[in-house]
Amino acid sequence: MSFLDIEDLAVHFGGVKAVDGVSFSVERGEVFSIIGPNGAGKSTIFNLISRLYRPTRGRIRFDGQDITELPAHRIAPLGIARTFQNIELFDHSTVLDNLLMGRHVHRTTNVFQDILFLPRVRREEREHRQRVEQVIEFLELEAYRKKTIAGLPYGIRKIVEVGRALALAPKLILLDEPASGLSVEESREVAFWIEDMRRDMGLTVLMVEHDMNLVAAVSDRVLALANGRPLAEGAPSEVQADPAVRAAYLGRREVAV
Repeated sequence: MSFLDIEDLAVHFGGVKAVDGVSFSVERGEVFSIIGPNGAGKSTIFNLISRLYRPTRGRIRFDGQDITELPAHRIAPLGIARTFQNIELFDHSTVLDNLLMGRHVHRTTNVFQDILFLPRVRREEREHRQRVEQVIEFLELEAYRKKTIAGLPYGIRKIVEVGRALALAPKLILLDEPASGLSVEESREVAFWIEDMRRDMGLTVLMVEHDMNLVAAVSDRVLALANGRPLAEGAPSEVQADPAVRAAYLGRREVAV
């Protein structure tokens, strides 16, 4: 059994088939990317895995457990973290505070203990801060640690959102268009970070991305979607060369190779 198994996944909104019969698997330690034109159903698959949407049919299995029917609040504690296509941060809090939010699933103290600030609470706070500082160093965010999110450039905010997901210490990270809106240089940095996530942190990465240079640089395998259905799966070069994939991006049924 693979680390993540998606079997015949579908979600229909009325007559709209946003995802319709998608199956794939992701191995532990793999970088697996999902590509496709706008409206292909890529982010919808992330919302299904995160349990923000309820599937019309199909199964989702993670690390040997069927999570298809789990409520959304049970997903992060299993070791699944994600970023969003549209940045979702607390604008009036600091970078440090936003990253500490990613540690919420690891809290074991209760309100009474927190109010009294007992030794156990202080010990946990030190552990959370240590983990977050490791993430700050990894993403080179030291200069922004105490900066408020609202005053930061777009590219830095994207990095902070990745950092919050990493602060959770996940097993699987879902990156929803991590290079969207970034410069060429910033996109190259994302590629290095993804490689480091796999090599140094032992993470499995599932990524949705339009930047094909990034996809080709970091992905072991790629799944191409169009209109909620799979078109091709394989190595990045194989999928990019597939006539059906090229037709989906160019809007024609046949494309000369």
